[in-house]
Amino acid sequence: MEQVVLLDDDGNPIGVADKATVHGPTTPRHLAFSCYGVDEAGRLLVTRRARSKTAFPLVWTNTCCGHPAPGEHLADAVRRRLADELGLRAVELRMVLPAFSYRASQDGVEENELCPVFVARLAGEPDPRPDEVEDVAWWSWAQFRAAADDPASGLSPWARLQVPLLAALDDPLLAGARR
Repeated sequence: MEQVVLLDDDGNPIGVADKATVHGPTTPRHLAFSCYGVDEAGRLLVTRRARSKTAFPLVWTNTCCGHPAPGEHLADAVRRRLADELGLRAVELRMVLPAFSYRASQDGVEENELCPVFVARLAGEPDPRPDEVEDVAWWSWAQFRAAADDPASGLSPWARLQVPLLAALDDPLLAGARR
């Protein structure tokens, strides 16, 4: 049973809950993360969430998202998720938006997360788990940014909010994706 860390309005842990019971019409605030992974050529790995996902199925989004287990360091959770979901290893990983937070709903399921954002340089080619990822694609940053600006693109609401914040950063990993 996967658990998530529940948070108060200031981002302090206040308990844990079963992930399967947390995401619904009104979701308590909890800890998550997003990761944007690029390869050596600077391409951004974009994923389409599996159709079986409860929250935001078949939505295109950043490389991976997830929830740290209680007591798990965020960077360890990102590495775990990259490996488990996509068969990838992060050779470089850093948190770039530590305080990113959002709320979004689709089809009666709400996300309500403090969701620090990471960037990573990835090693290898993705081998996605079909129960997690429907499809993957390597996009340029310009392509991803255009999708974030296009309401009809099918891009996740959290990625739409994260893109302008990431674009404002002077990060060498993201700079490679902007070429």
